[in-house]
This record gives sequence, C-alpha cells and structure tokens, in this order.
Amino acid sequence: MLITYVLGACPKCRSENCFGNVSVQGDRVLRGCESCNYHMTIFLPVIRKKILYLDQFFLSNAFLGKDERFVEAAQGIRKLSDFQLLVVPFSSIHEDETHQWKGFGGKNKEDLMEFVKTSSGGHEFQQDYEVEEKQIVTAFQNYMEGKSAEFMLEADDAIEGNIHEWDDYYRIDVGSYLGDIQVIRDLKGKSIQTLVDVFEDWRNSTSTFEQDVEIEIADARKGYIQSYLDYVQRMVLGDYEAMFDSPVKSQVVQAMLHCFTNETPWAERLQKVGEFFRSDHFAQVPYQWVSARIYAKLKDMVKNEGAYANHEKAKERLSGFFSDVKHVAIYSPYCDAFIMDKAMAHLVNDPRVGLHNRYGVKVFSLNNWDELFYWLNTLEEEMSTAHKAALSEAYPWTSSRPLDGGRH
Repeated sequence: MLITYVLGACPKCRSENCFGNVSVQGDRVLRGCESCNYHMTIFLPVIRKKILYLDQFFLSNAFLGKDERFVEAAQGIRKLSDFQLLVVPFSSIHEDETHQWKGFGGKNKEDLMEFVKTSSGGHEFQQDYEVEEKQIVTAFQNYMEGKSAEFMLEADDAIEGNIHEWDDYYRIDVGSYLGDIQVIRDLKGKSIQTLVDVFEDWRNSTSTFEQDVEIEIADARKGYIQSYLDYVQRMVLGDYEAMFDSPVKSQVVQAMLHCFTNETPWAERLQKVGEFFRSDHFAQVPYQWVSARIYAKLKDMVKNEGAYANHEKAKERLSGFFSDVKHVAIYSPYCDAFIMDKAMAHLVNDPRVGLHNRYGVKVFSLNNWDELFYWLNTLEEEMSTAHKAALSEAYPWTSSRPLDGGRH
C-alpha cells in the first residue's frame, strides 16, 4: 500500500511512520499501513464548489509573473482550490490558444500549458464543440417534444466528471489533439480581417440592437444549414474526406437528424430541422444567446460610439476576439464567476447583453479587481467548521492563512 502522506505509527501493528493517507476518493479518505496492510476509511462531508473560468488573458499574465495583480489573484485562487471551495477547469479553447503562443522571456507554450493544467487541478471542461452540439440537440429535442423554449442548463453537459468531489492527490494528464499551428494562425488572421472589413457597413447601418441580435441568430442558422449541405454535396461527389475535415457545424445537423426514428422520411426530418432553426428554441440556446448579443454590442460600439475607427489598430486589439467570445459564450453560463479582460467585460456588462442577469455569473476584470478579492475572501470566510475539519483529515498540510492579510 503506497502511503501519500505519513501520519505516524500504525494503530494495528504499531510500526513507526508507516501509517497515513493513501488517497482521496470522492467523499472519503483511504488510510492504511504500508507494513501490515491495515486500512480504514474517513468519510468527508458533501461539498459544492464554485466554478471559476480564467480566460487566456489572466492565465498568460499570471504565468509570466510580471504583474503582481495577477500573481496575487492566482495565489488566492489556488489556495481556495486547495481548500476545495473553488474549481477552475481548463477548456479546449485554452489549449488552442496556448498552442498558438510564441513564447516570451525564455518560456514556451509547453510551460504555459502545464501552468494552465496545474492551475485547474486537472479539472476540465468538455470540448467546446461538444458543448455546442449538446446545447443545440437538447433544444431540438425540447422543440420536438413541445417543451418550453427556456433552456435548462446541466453542468454535466459542459464539465468532465463530478467536480463537486474532494480532489485526489494526483491528476492524470491526458493529451489532446492540437491542429496545425500555421493553418490556425492564418485562419485567425483572415477572420479578424473579415470582421474589420465589415465595420464600414456597420457604421452606415440604421438597425437597432435587437434587430442586430436577430441578424446574428439568422446568420448562425444559415451557417449550420450551409455547412451540412456542403458536407452532403461532398459525400455525394465521393469526397469521403468530408467525414473527417468538415466543419463541426455540419456534425451538429447530422446529430439532430438522428433524433428521429428510422421510419421518419429524410424530407420530413430536414423540414423539422429547418423549423427548429427558425424557432425561439434555437434563439434561446445559451451559446447562440450570448454570442449574438456580444456581436450586436460590438456593432453598436462601431456605429454609435466610433470604436475601432483605425483598421490596423482594430486588427491588433481584436486579435483574440473570436476566441474570447467563444470562451464566454460556450462556458460562462455554467460558471459562478468569470475573469476576463476589460474590453470583453465592457461588452458583456452592457445591460442588453446582461450576462450576469441572464445566467448569474459574476464578471471580474481589472476594472473591478477589488470585487474579485472580496468574493474570494467571502468564500473562505463562509467555510463551515465541518469543511475545515475535513480539510485537516484529507490534506493535513493545508494552511489556513488569510488570502491577502484580510483584504476586502
């Protein structure tokens, strides 16, 4: 029996320094003796951790360690994670962005990825495209069954495993597929160029915010349908590579079509899919709801506030915009709090976007950094006596120092 943390002499065989904690398994601590194999179980109380999302902006700054604000926050977050009060899962978007990082100050992308995973304690969100597909398929099934268009969030749809368990002492690192770096960079650059190019049209637009939201949702609907039609056309022409390199959006439609019984004609299936995309059920899908309003807010800034008038500066400032939108739109509805850069916080805090009002997620940025520390301190201060006792049982080395000397 491998002892992870030695507590002292074995209660059974009395051998010195051979008895201690072996592992933490869900809601219990396994203790044992490496000499006589005596073992016992300590049960732990049920816990409910807060879910915090750290965007790449935060993680990169905390990793480089040049700005004390991020270092201090990262230390506080790590402490509360160790206290089992908080969990900060990483996502496939973190991996994609880290894969693109060119390095700085002698540090490389492998170092940054290890920092990201260590910060998360090994907890992970499901792949972004999996969450997107699950949301749409769930909404489609609700539509077919005549249920309300209001989307009910399920944490299992976005987070791997049960995060509301006591962490074990070790994490298993599973590698992920990472695409071609240069191809991804090229596509990213072209996407930003396309976005900036449309700004002149936006400045001449007279549409309202709500009309712009409808335009974004309509464009999303067309994107799913067109991607599927392109996939079908390639397959009909014998291009079977389509099964491997078609856009994820085409797979979403395929998943929807398989929600029917085998007896349902394909024409009827396609008709129902089309009706769904024009329904409020699709508009209420969290990813679509959030992203459509973020883009509508950006359009409002361009045409009504004169934002991003200089195209070259706009391309630089918006270089990570699409990834940032995806971070927020895919994962924020499942979180209690989200740390993002000031520009994105400005977008989502607009009452017409209303991320907090819609999903209850707290938004933190350098604009309200003190509020972040207040929230972190409050989590620690509200820790129950039973939780503190369980910490000493499961992680005897855990300290109980204040986050930052009582900062509020």
